[in-house]
Amino acid sequence: MAICRCNKCAHLEEQADGQIGATVVCPRCGSTTPVYPTLFFVGRLLDKYFDAQRELIRLKGAASDALPQQAAKTVAVAPTDVIDLSNTDTLASAKQHQPISEWFGRKQISVQVNAQAVDTTGFFDEVAISIGDNLPVLKEVLDRLRWAQQKGYSSTVVPLDQKSPQEVQAITAFCKQLYGFSFVAKCIPNRQKNNILLALQTASTVRQFFNGEWLEWFAMMTCLAYCRERAKEFSCARQLVITLSDEERCELDVFMLIDGQLALCIECKSGEYRQDIDRYVSLRKRLGLTGKKLVMCVAGLSDEHAKGLTAMYDLTFVSEQGLLPHLRTLF
Repeated sequence: MAICRCNKCAHLEEQADGQIGATVVCPRCGSTTPVYPTLFFVGRLLDKYFDAQRELIRLKGAASDALPQQAAKTVAVAPTDVIDLSNTDTLASAKQHQPISEWFGRKQISVQVNAQAVDTTGFFDEVAISIGDNLPVLKEVLDRLRWAQQKGYSSTVVPLDQKSPQEVQAITAFCKQLYGFSFVAKCIPNRQKNNILLALQTASTVRQFFNGEWLEWFAMMTCLAYCRERAKEFSCARQLVITLSDEERCELDVFMLIDGQLALCIECKSGEYRQDIDRYVSLRKRLGLTGKKLVMCVAGLSDEHAKGLTAMYDLTFVSEQGLLPHLRTLF
């Protein structure tokens, strides 16, 4: 059986397996909520159980070791076992960003933090994960939304012709998710014409999301999943603005400090990226990072192309699907 859990009132009920990926109406409060496989929730429950076990061990060790307060300040905050990474404003705190600011401060680089850029209480992270997990199928939807935005149109049509049943199901579920989370104002299937009409939202945050910020959210959430997998503590930032010694300003798409020692910078490109390569090679040197720790995450990049570019430049090139495997090589 499948399961849906309402994000608003926490109502939980079983659904038929055929509803997996669809969005249904909560019978208790009327909100829309996605339907997930039962194993998804079992996995999340086991994650929390083992995370709680690790936290208990960590707390016992902290009590026995009685670490000095000053030493504790150097450790990255926001352990993955005490927060719901997909629904928290804890990451937006000054305390969460402090280790990153201190890391740049030691290099005499000033930092401007965008705290709200890592607030996951909205739905940007959920939709970004849906896109990143199935970009080859959903890319046409993104392209049509972005094109309609650029042209100033109020809607776009997603054709379902010449799509496999699996692709139609995935695109339909994604469009319903966009509507359920208010990324589009309307989602109207037309069975006669075999398409889906999407009415656009005009909010700047939604426009920026479809224009490429989705990949930043996906990269950040992938990093957080990696930290959970390895039980690592971290500090994370998105859209971090730094000012170098010669007053040059740079925006870093995603920056992670893991266990207070591994610094990782991820630049996300959903479109053209070639003209930026030299700039990021220079930035890597100025930040004192190795090529494995300044990552160019290019949406849709093939593994073969990524491997070739990595061999040519002292940077690491990955696709959205190649990011997590690369992270697993860092420890």
